[in-house]
Amino acid sequence: MSAAAVAPSSPAFRQAERGLEAAAAAAVDLAVPERDLSASTEPPQFVPSIRSGSFSDIGYRSSMEDEHIRIDDLSAPLGSLLRCPTPSAFYALFDGHGGPDAAAYVKRHAIRFLFDDAKFPRASSEADKDFVESVENSVRQAFLLADLAMAEDCTVSSSSGTTALTALVFGRFLLVANAGDCRAVLCRKGKAVEMSQDHKPIHASERQRVEQCGGFVYDGYLNGVLSVTRALGDWDLKVPPQGSPSPLIAEPEFRHTILTEDDEFLIIGCDGIWDVMSSQYAVSVVRRGLRRHDDPQRCARELVMEALRLNTADNLTVVVVCFSESTAVRLRPVATGSSVPV
Repeated sequence: MSAAAVAPSSPAFRQAERGLEAAAAAAVDLAVPERDLSASTEPPQFVPSIRSGSFSDIGYRSSMEDEHIRIDDLSAPLGSLLRCPTPSAFYALFDGHGGPDAAAYVKRHAIRFLFDDAKFPRASSEADKDFVESVENSVRQAFLLADLAMAEDCTVSSSSGTTALTALVFGRFLLVANAGDCRAVLCRKGKAVEMSQDHKPIHASERQRVEQCGGFVYDGYLNGVLSVTRALGDWDLKVPPQGSPSPLIAEPEFRHTILTEDDEFLIIGCDGIWDVMSSQYAVSVVRRGLRRHDDPQRCARELVMEALRLNTADNLTVVVVCFSESTAVRLRPVATGSSVPV
């Protein structure tokens, strides 16, 4: 969004920001092949009809460190301040560690970091490549702003941190940004398409980056203490000696696609889900639920309950986003004989 269009300090912007934060709070209570953005052969009349559900459970932990945001319609709270293709929606999942402070802080300020401080861009078409690049830059800046803000805020412990995954929908354009080990999985014709990469020390590319920055991986943990290589906060691990780059970074990675009628729903889940099941297994659980009752809220709960049944040991949060008013009638059987690995 252009800074000249609406000043961040103006009453209109403050009112919109309060409305968006209220909407987010209310909602919480309750390797992908990228398609050519300028040469899609899909029927142009397809427009996602977005609805979602979410569910969280403390699991077998003594405290809850997950936070999430679920906004199916950004135009309602932002109004004319958001000039982007419609429908427009925003989802985020923050999986905290070292206490709940960092995840709660990022959730509380996410709207300001993304739509105010990052100067969110405007466009009339999701096929505008300049718009796509601008959105990625804004989201990247929002992640880094949130990370730096926690370094300066005395209410957040320097040993507290959080992973962060955000998903934005503008018209048919879906953009996922991830730093950490939450995961977003798109169901495309019954098949799981991973829209994010888990940032764990055991992954070769992340391990190489960590070691180039002077860090080390011991028993699957960054510097022997952290199970992820990207996170917001954790500033006691981000002050390396002699000004060298930190092995732990808040830089997100992006994946995006143009949604079509083949895309049924998106699952966003914390690592407690993926510790005990594959992406395809999760897609099959949600798909089965949608066939029975067509309720994304119940599907989110059923996926959490399945992870508990499989003896996950972590906090659990799931968001399920459907891209049509009635998903059940669109679901086609997956080819027989295909296995569903756990």
